[in-house]
Amino acid sequence: MMDDSTKRFNRIVAILIQLQSKRVITAQELADRFRVSVRTIYRDIKALETSGVPVAGEAGTGYSVMEGYRLPPVMFTREEATSFVAAEKLMQQLSDKSLGGYFQSALFKIKSVLRWSEKDWVNALDTQVVVKPVHALFREDISNALELLMNGIVNKQQVSISYQSVDATEPVSRFIEPVGLYHENNYWYMLAYCHLRKEHRKFRTDRIYTICATDKLFVMEHEELAFYLKEEIDCKTAGIRIAVNKSVVKHINRNRKSYGFISEEEKGDEVEMVFKFYEDMEFFARWYIMFGDHARILEPESLKEKVKEIVEEITRRLNK
Repeated sequence: MMDDSTKRFNRIVAILIQLQSKRVITAQELADRFRVSVRTIYRDIKALETSGVPVAGEAGTGYSVMEGYRLPPVMFTREEATSFVAAEKLMQQLSDKSLGGYFQSALFKIKSVLRWSEKDWVNALDTQVVVKPVHALFREDISNALELLMNGIVNKQQVSISYQSVDATEPVSRFIEPVGLYHENNYWYMLAYCHLRKEHRKFRTDRIYTICATDKLFVMEHEELAFYLKEEIDCKTAGIRIAVNKSVVKHINRNRKSYGFISEEEKGDEVEMVFKFYEDMEFFARWYIMFGDHARILEPESLKEKVKEIVEEITRRLNK
């Protein structure tokens, strides 16, 4: 077991690495990261300064290391080297070709400093780990969607896209101000201000047909992504309520989030589920039909009518 002096030494080295990873980092961020008090961080920063590390800043504002100062090559543990394999496989499948290529280039540089034993370990795992996405995350002919969107976010420049929503018959051109990107329910989504609709909207990246950077700057100030995601959760209301027999609940749990699932409550032999669906009601109705012989629609009436309409058409075709 490490004594206190060894723990402190390891923490101070780790703090130095953290300082080099960001332009400015606050004492509170470091305290949260290492689960110590802010006062302890102040003492550790003082120890770095005393040892000759050029730390700039002061308590209450934030710290940074002088430009150009670098640690000597870092040695990675076997556990850290193992994480590179998982990260590489995820980046290959869950990012666009452009960003995936950059990551692979960066990973080659990281692997170059591994000890031979860790290199052998990584190579042995490489062919034994496979990631298969459930859906295509980007169109095949768009290789740099994430890169362009990230550049737009950082540079505060509008992006031009051609986007086809689920209920549209063809793509529509839009100028957007990208706010943030997030991965949810096996898809990448972009939260952006849409100049066509005059409001903040989310866009699924696999529905983007073309994308192009522009010289137009943002015309609005936007909150951080977390603000809009929380706002979306807070505004969810009981748009759809269905009661599902317990015997089939396990079969629909996997993909119900894709249809706006909010909550559930057991009531006798049934589970009452609440959904907020943001897209075409017909899409939800067709999913419901898959298990509709073991469920009831509580609300809205429009969903009942849509299901009846689809079932009647199915019946008509079966009777031909």
